[in-house]
Amino acid sequence: MKASWDIFCSVVDNYGDVGVTWRLARQLVAEHGLNVRLWIDDLSAFVRLYPDADPRAAQQVHAGVTVCHWPAQWVSSDVPDVVIEAFACRLPPLYVESMLQRSPRPLWLNLDYLSAEDWVSGCHGLPSPQSNGLKKFFFFPGFPETTGGLLREKDLIGRRQVFQQDSAARHDFLQGLGVEPLADARLISVFAYENPKLGSWLESLARDSRPTHLLVPEGRILDDLQRWLGLEDALKAGAIHVRNALTVQVLPFIRQEHYDPLLWSCDFNVVRGEDSFVRAQWAGRPMLWHIYQQEDDAHLPKLDAFLQLYLDGLSPTAGQALNRFWQSWNTGGDLGNDWQAVLNHWPEIEKHAERWCLQQALQTDLATALVQFYGNSL
Repeated sequence: MKASWDIFCSVVDNYGDVGVTWRLARQLVAEHGLNVRLWIDDLSAFVRLYPDADPRAAQQVHAGVTVCHWPAQWVSSDVPDVVIEAFACRLPPLYVESMLQRSPRPLWLNLDYLSAEDWVSGCHGLPSPQSNGLKKFFFFPGFPETTGGLLREKDLIGRRQVFQQDSAARHDFLQGLGVEPLADARLISVFAYENPKLGSWLESLARDSRPTHLLVPEGRILDDLQRWLGLEDALKAGAIHVRNALTVQVLPFIRQEHYDPLLWSCDFNVVRGEDSFVRAQWAGRPMLWHIYQQEDDAHLPKLDAFLQLYLDGLSPTAGQALNRFWQSWNTGGDLGNDWQAVLNHWPEIEKHAERWCLQQALQTDLATALVQFYGNSL
C-alpha cells in the first residue's frame, strides 16, 4: 500500500515556499509512488507557478498531486503516514489533535529553509518532543552529506546536458518566448528583488564591446529597470528596449517547468529566494544569488556561508572577483567595476559552475532523503 504524505505550505512572501513544496510533492509522486496532498493557504500564488490550476478549487489534482486549499477555518481531515510542515508554518490545531489520536502516529517533519551555515549539519534530523506527546523532527536541506540535500529530479542533470548540447532546442525554446538574441550576444536572465544600484551594472553592460541580451521575467526588479531606462510607463511583458550594447526584454512570469530551460539557455543567471537559487546551480552556469533580505542583516552570514562553499576550487583572484560582485549586489554596492572583474575570469568561473553542479549531484537528493528518513522511522 502506498504511503500517504501531507505537505503544508503557508505563502508568506512571493513564490519561493510554494515553489519548493510543489516541486517536492511532484517528485514524491513521480519517483517514489506516494500519495501526496499539498495544502496551500493562498492558491493564487500556486496559479502563478502553475497556470492550469484553479484558484477557487477546494481540491484539485495536478501531476498526480492532490492540491488542497488550506482554509482559515479547518475542516476535519484524515491524517496520513507523514506530515511535513514546510518552513515552520503552524499546523491547524484540530489537525494536530487528529495526529495525536492516530495509531500509529504519523512521522512529523519540519522542513526548514536551505542554509549552508555550519550549525545545520548538527541540527538536521534532531527530534523536538512536543508538550502534547507528539515528536517532531527537524529536516534541513543543505550541501554536505550530513544534511537533507537539495531538490533534484533523478533525470535532471542528463536532461540539462542534452539541452545545452542541442543548439536547435535552445533556439526553439527562446523563440517560443519571443526571444531572438544577436548571434554573439551574452544572454543573462534576471529574477531578483529590488536593487537601487542595478543601474551601475546596466551601464557597464551597455558600454561593453560584446552585446548583452537581458531577459527579465515579470517581478519586483522591474521598477529599478524602468527607472534606469527613463520610462514613465510601467514595464510589462513583451517590452524590448535597446541601450547601446544592451537589449532589455521583459518576459511573462515563467511557469515552473519552463524556468529550467530558461536558466539552461543563459550564460549567466541572477536568481533570488530558494527554489530558483537551487535550479540555477543545476543549470551549471555562472550565477548570482540575490538572497532574501532580513532585519539586522541576518541574511549576510548565510550568504557568506554559501560563498565559502561555492568559491572553493576557484583561484584566489577569480574567487575574490565573484565574491565581490555577489557582496556588492546584496549590500547595495556599485556593480560596474565588480562585473568587469568577473568577466576577466569568465572561462574559469564558467568551468567552476559546471564542476560545482556535478559535485552536488553526487549527494542524495532531498526527496529521496525524506523517503529514507521515513523508512528508517518505521
